[in-house]
Amino acid sequence: MEVSATTKYVRMSPLKARGVASEICGLSVAEALRITEFNAKKSALQIGKTLKSAIANAENNEGVSADKLFVKDAHVDGGPTLKRFRPRARGSASAIRKRTTHVTVVLTDRK
Repeated sequence: MEVSATTKYVRMSPLKARGVASEICGLSVAEALRITEFNAKKSALQIGKTLKSAIANAENNEGVSADKLFVKDAHVDGGPTLKRFRPRARGSASAIRKRTTHVTVVLTDRK
C-alpha cells in the first residue's frame, strides 16, 4: 500500500530542496519528521508540510497507523519559472529566473 502527497508551485529552487528530500528517503515517518523540524533550511518546512499531508492521507483514507509508515520516495521536480528582467548598464537587461518546485512524498507500510 502506497500513499502520496504533492505540493505544487512552491517558490524555491528545486536544487536547494533536493538535499532535504534525499535525506528523508528510506526513514521511518517519525525520524523524517524530526529531520524536517530541526533542519534550518527553508525547503525543510515545505517538505515537512508535504510529509504531514501524506501521513494524514494514510490515516484518513487508508486507515493505517503513522507508526508503521516509512518514506518510500521523496522527490522534487521543477515547476514553471517566473521570468523577470533587471536593467543593466548601457540600456541592456539581464534575466532573473524565479524558480518554482513540485514536492512529492510517497509513503509505504513496509520497508
